[in-house]
Amino acid sequence: MNKRVPERTCMACNTQKPKQELLRIVKSKDGIIAVDLTGKKSGRGAYICKNEDCFNKIVKSKRLEKVFEMQLSDEVYDSIRGVIIGK
Repeated sequence: MNKRVPERTCMACNTQKPKQELLRIVKSKDGIIAVDLTGKKSGRGAYICKNEDCFNKIVKSKRLEKVFEMQLSDEVYDSIRGVIIGK
């Protein structure tokens, strides 16, 4: 009996991948946006591929702002970029 691997869709390129391969960005009930490396934080989650192309797409299209229905600061984007490029 194989255990099913949970899949999520990247909101930039619409590719379905196993949850572990994607980066989860979460909006808590307090309205705080954070990168969720554990995948277990409570709140509304959004997933993107861990590459700069998909990151640039969500910045350009303001996709995260639409999903979370709020304006995002540059600090939020900087923290996501930092995780993607490994800084």
